[in-house]
Amino acid sequence: MADSSFYLGRLFDAKTGKVTARVVEYDPADLTTHAVVTGMTGSGKTGLCIGLLEEAALQGIPAIIIDPKGDLTNLLLHFPELAPQDFQPWIEPEMARRAGKSLEQAAAEASTAWRNGLKEWGIGPDRLLALKNAVQFAIYTPGSDAGIPVSVLSSLAAPALEWDGNREALREKISSTVIALLGLVGMEDVDPIRSREHILLSNIFENAWSEGRDVELTELILQTQTPPFEKLGAFPVDTFFPPKERMELAMILNNILAAPAFETWREGQPLDIQSMLFTADGRPRHNIFYLAHLSDTERMFFVTLLLSAVETWMRTQSGSTSLRALLYMDEIFGYLPPQRNPPSKQPLLRMLKQARAFGLGLLLATQNPVDVDYKALSNAGTWFIGKLQTEQDKNRLLDGLESAAGGVSRATMDKLISTLGKRVFIMHNVHEKTPAVFQTRWAMNFLAGPLTRTQIPALNELANADTTLRTAPKPATVSRDMSATVSQPSMETLQPVPVPDTSFQSPISNYQSPPANRQSQIVNRKSEIGNQKSDASLTKPTLPAGIREYFLPQNYSLPEAFSSAQRAMPGDAMIQGIVYKPSLLAAAQVRILDRKYGVDTEITRAALIASPDKRGVIRWDEFTYNGPSLDKVETMPAASARFGTIDTPLNDSKSMTALQKDFMDWVFRNSAVTARANAALKVYAGPDVSQAEFMKACADTARDARDAEIAKKVATLDRQIKTLEDKLAREERELREDEADLQNRKMEEMGTHAENVLGLFTGSRSTRKLSSSLSKRRMTENAKADVEESVDAIAQFKKDLAEKERQREEVIAEINDRWGRVVNETGEITINPKKTDIFVNLFGVAWMPYYLVQSGAETLELPAFGAE
Repeated sequence: MADSSFYLGRLFDAKTGKVTARVVEYDPADLTTHAVVTGMTGSGKTGLCIGLLEEAALQGIPAIIIDPKGDLTNLLLHFPELAPQDFQPWIEPEMARRAGKSLEQAAAEASTAWRNGLKEWGIGPDRLLALKNAVQFAIYTPGSDAGIPVSVLSSLAAPALEWDGNREALREKISSTVIALLGLVGMEDVDPIRSREHILLSNIFENAWSEGRDVELTELILQTQTPPFEKLGAFPVDTFFPPKERMELAMILNNILAAPAFETWREGQPLDIQSMLFTADGRPRHNIFYLAHLSDTERMFFVTLLLSAVETWMRTQSGSTSLRALLYMDEIFGYLPPQRNPPSKQPLLRMLKQARAFGLGLLLATQNPVDVDYKALSNAGTWFIGKLQTEQDKNRLLDGLESAAGGVSRATMDKLISTLGKRVFIMHNVHEKTPAVFQTRWAMNFLAGPLTRTQIPALNELANADTTLRTAPKPATVSRDMSATVSQPSMETLQPVPVPDTSFQSPISNYQSPPANRQSQIVNRKSEIGNQKSDASLTKPTLPAGIREYFLPQNYSLPEAFSSAQRAMPGDAMIQGIVYKPSLLAAAQVRILDRKYGVDTEITRAALIASPDKRGVIRWDEFTYNGPSLDKVETMPAASARFGTIDTPLNDSKSMTALQKDFMDWVFRNSAVTARANAALKVYAGPDVSQAEFMKACADTARDARDAEIAKKVATLDRQIKTLEDKLAREERELREDEADLQNRKMEEMGTHAENVLGLFTGSRSTRKLSSSLSKRRMTENAKADVEESVDAIAQFKKDLAEKERQREEVIAEINDRWGRVVNETGEITINPKKTDIFVNLFGVAWMPYYLVQSGAETLELPAFGAE
């Protein structure tokens, strides 16, 4: 294996369902075109990403790691000696207790599991030691002093970029910073064009940064009250944003300074990306930003500032074709959605488009492939696809992949994704000819699961101890037989096969608590889960006529069933049969159509209730269903299955009819959508049209109407102006003629006068000559009068022309202002469905399957159906 490549795992033979000996390598330079990792909880997504980060560390590639849940803190748990005492502090006592083991026993098992796993995957002690010494690790905790605190106020400092030549980039950073700041004080969905708060604060930043001055938070608050400029656009500041309302904004911002809880946000290391990527002596760093303790608003605020800081650092770098640094986000759900524009989205979009030129790679992971902007992710060159949770997830991903770089066969991918198992991934790399299916290698770091904030000080102490070790040796290669050449298999060889559940890395992983959103909560499973079996019959209860029934599929494997029941799986557990228990299933399709407002959308509403109230009262909001697709519910039960008893209201036709009506009413009340409207312009847009697109349509319509009105209103003035211009031109022409005539008359008069004077000396005086001299004088005076008359007329024409042109400009200005105001006269209209547009496609008794599991002398009932 090449020393410069990432070691990801081994090819998985889809035909045999086994892992081969052929190593899967990945060129780190391919990460400059970015990568996306997707997979449900338990798919091995985190393990794969940790493996990628381990390989980056071994190659000396620095990384900024955003960790919203605490999983990535495991990157500091590398133990070259693999001694049990190294593992023990990181074993969760409660998990060990549930497994019936002491901490010492659990640590010894983890140590043995890691020793055997690493050996099996060809990873020796030298490679572990190389990882330990490769980079400097640290955990940052913004808003907390549990780890290394971060001073977010450093983000208000003027960037180390010249304003001239970088205005666009710096204005983008200002916009992101202001949106994040306003989001922190509760102002969400800020529109940079329409929000007065955003415009005011952005101008304050620009006024300071353009002169190279930092913006302190105290000064920002004071300048909010008294801005350092007189106008915003065409209006005075006080007209655009009255002083009283500016004071309200200043008071809100002052809460940041006044709140004791925000003190830790003001202390700590600045967001200096260069120093966070490299130590003073040039050693690469892997810095983990732990965000699990923050609220959603605080998390969005910090992530936006961090992304903006990375983007600014990126723009200061020279071009590069190799991977210079890595930015990893462990979960992009909510940060890059398809329809909304949170403050984090724009920095991510810009880096996805531009970071390649600077050698910055983005590695983005998500377990929610439905709520991701695939248009933005089309710039990603590599996709790692693991097991997905629902059919909707798979279809949404396939839709996105069709527009992704390189293209992919939808039918083949569909078939492969449907059968992926744990730790088995499809790698679709545009730099390779065909996708590859592979199983991830064993992680070198101990995967202890999410760690809490109280454990972070000990983690940083562990990292500090690592820095005392000598410089790392050259990264070790994998000590396996690599005689066979590793190549990407053809698509024909990638046949989907089930992946066995024997691919768990550690027994510790069996002890981890399941996520809070497990299907057990959705369907309100109670004490029957994981308890000893209840009475069940081989005979299915008969339902009254008119009540439909469905059979939910068995989509849980046995390990997943134990995990859902929050129990450790015994080694002797065996499935003895299936028992069905009744639940209430309701699903409806809603089509909302309003052509006037541009609305044409479909909504699915579903609910699954395991134990409905016998009185027939259901709060549908508490049982909304978002699990696997219900399109393929079965019509027949599993062979030899048993059935639980069925009670009211599920066996009462009257109650079920009333419940169906109640469900339909609930769907009707909770399926409205919002349309945008500008009544004055008669421009409307449905929920699928973005705010920017809607405003553009309004602006275009207003522009056309404005132009038509201007053309109509100024037509008369234009005619009058044309008439005056013609008169002025004619009078100026006459003036030139009169001036020429006057000049000639003066010459003639002077000639006659000279002749008379000469006659006095020669004695030839004549009465006729004297009369001619007087006549010439009168003609000169008349010519002079004509010139003066033309001058006066020209002055009047110019005055009249100026007045008409002023009137024309006033008319145009008034029309422009009026239509400019009309553009912003927008509102929202709630569009409710018609009851005739609601189709209840599923309503009745849903038989939910449970495994009957024998373990020793104990028989258990475990859920065989769930959302994961």
